[in-house]
Amino acid sequence: MQNTRWYSRFAKAAAHFCGRPRVFTLAVAVVGIWLLTGPLFGFSDTWQLVINTGTTIITFLMVFLIQNTQNRDTEAIQVKLDELIRATQGAHNALLDLEELEEETLDAFKARYLALAAAARTRLDRGAQDTDTPEA
Repeated sequence: MQNTRWYSRFAKAAAHFCGRPRVFTLAVAVVGIWLLTGPLFGFSDTWQLVINTGTTIITFLMVFLIQNTQNRDTEAIQVKLDELIRATQGAHNALLDLEELEEETLDAFKARYLALAAAARTRLDRGAQDTDTPEA
């Protein structure tokens, strides 16, 4: 448990740090310096290998850090949405934790809401308002 907390804090801090404009500018500067040193090293295979290896390692590690922070953010948003559904009078509590359902069940919910949207648009086209609750 302690290791996961450490990793979560580290991943969040690293993703936040790496998303700053200064870090992007630093990355552009590193590539620029690498390009400028090309003639000095005769555009050798080793010269190319340095940038390829460096960028591959950084990309590989960043994928895991970014995925961790994205998963945490998505989970937090889902919990907040679940709370809004739970706290809204007349809302369908069956929609709570929807992201955990099997695809067929999720498709059935989606089809139901697509039909509600189509019916609401038809009513709007006829001049009616779209502020009601369909089940009311």
